[in-house]
Amino acid sequence: MGDVRYFNTTGPCDSARHYMLPASVRLPRARQLVEEGRYFVVHAPRQTGKTTTITALAREVTAVGGHAALRVSIEGVGPLGEDISAVELAVLDSIRQAADRELPAELRPPRPWPDAATGTQLGQGLMDWAVACPLPLALLIDEIDTLQGNALVSVLRQLRSGFSYKAQAFPDSVVLCGMRDLKDYRVAAGSGPVPSSPGSPFNILEDSLRIMDFTRDEVTALYRQHTEETGQEFTPEAIGRAYDYSQGQPWLVNALAYEITRRMEIQPPEPITADHVDTAKERLVLSGAVHLDSLSARLHEPRIQRFIEPLLAGTLITTDPAYNDDLRYARDLGLIAPDDPVRVANPVYREIIVRDLAAASASQISESPSRFVLPDGRLDLPALLDAFIDFWLENGEFMTANETYHEAAAQLVFMGFLQRIVNGGGFIDREYAVGSGRTDILIRKPYGNHRLQREAIELKAWAPGKADPLKAGLKQLDGYLDRFRLDTGTLIIFDRRPSAPSIADRTQLSKETTPSGRVITLLRA
Repeated sequence: MGDVRYFNTTGPCDSARHYMLPASVRLPRARQLVEEGRYFVVHAPRQTGKTTTITALAREVTAVGGHAALRVSIEGVGPLGEDISAVELAVLDSIRQAADRELPAELRPPRPWPDAATGTQLGQGLMDWAVACPLPLALLIDEIDTLQGNALVSVLRQLRSGFSYKAQAFPDSVVLCGMRDLKDYRVAAGSGPVPSSPGSPFNILEDSLRIMDFTRDEVTALYRQHTEETGQEFTPEAIGRAYDYSQGQPWLVNALAYEITRRMEIQPPEPITADHVDTAKERLVLSGAVHLDSLSARLHEPRIQRFIEPLLAGTLITTDPAYNDDLRYARDLGLIAPDDPVRVANPVYREIIVRDLAAASASQISESPSRFVLPDGRLDLPALLDAFIDFWLENGEFMTANETYHEAAAQLVFMGFLQRIVNGGGFIDREYAVGSGRTDILIRKPYGNHRLQREAIELKAWAPGKADPLKAGLKQLDGYLDRFRLDTGTLIIFDRRPSAPSIADRTQLSKETTPSGRVITLLRA
């Protein structure tokens, strides 16, 4: 398999080695803007193919012959902080190194860079290069958001100053590439967004393009490349399942396919099925892959918690003057979907978030999962609920009091318990949303001869000042059971009122009947 391309999950893609979509698909307007001499922004969350796309764009533009286009990464410049002179020299060094790799000798910058005063070194160097180069320059600056404070402002002001000379002695097109839209950058810790007034360094920018996640058709096109080269088919159901889990997030789309084709070693001609995708998704969730782990590290940032906590609790998000900026930040990180309503970007992230936040609870559960497996392989849900009651009575008050996600603390304790018992032997699908008032859980447990047990659980909290949520919960559970054509389910109501009876007095199991006549298990806790 050494000569066969593969699905890439580490670093930029190379079309000779990796399956990938062309830049014209990922950023359809960008080449035209470069060729028109525009200054614009490209932004996207990490691991969405930004570097791959702008590298391919620069190569395409240079190959056509109208511009000398170069993508340069300044990621390593960030640690220099606000030392303007050091930052300028480091950016120029990065440009030279990239040009030596990517451009023919006649298009590279002259040596050495000119001497100039601090605050003008970058601009003067770009001027000299533009004068010497036989073609108009297009400079694509990647990781621009690693620059900080006054160093960022200085770089942007030099680009703005040179803009008026770009027809004769400055790059004809400049593309600023980063994780966030440039208008949302903060120039110093704690400051607000930089204003885009006529005198600001931002007012020459003519457009802002976001690299979006793959569409379903683009996932199909990417996976079809593998089929064409190996003969191994992704079934329509497998492609649909991969899209549903990833919502087109490029790293996840590639990671699911790589997991199946390389780590799970599903070899041609065996077709890749939805079951393979299910297994790959679970393996990714449990693996703590670097990309997923870096997202988890953001969960206790106040600007992220303000969205994730009410999503988990099903409540509304508190609005304040920082709301819109914080929402853009969460979306630019890729944790929150780019469109309304506010929601976690995809089911894989949704599961990663809960598993990460519930990990502390899960790690303190001594119960053996094997105790809850019936002789035929099914999950013993009544025994699981009984064991959770014992755990809750002993530890519930302490664990919820110490949970930083206080609004969703009880739900996280239960989900930690559940993932400890079900983990590895089944699948847990969770749905939570702003204003829904609940968390829906579907347990899928394979058993016997290709049989599947499904158990639906709904979690609700009885908040201070609110009415008993039982009636609403029974109606909501009916709707959830209808979706999966299930005859029964479980409703768990956590009483979070200060006036609630003691945990020992209020925690009990009973049976209730939903509006449609289903008999369900009710746990009040």
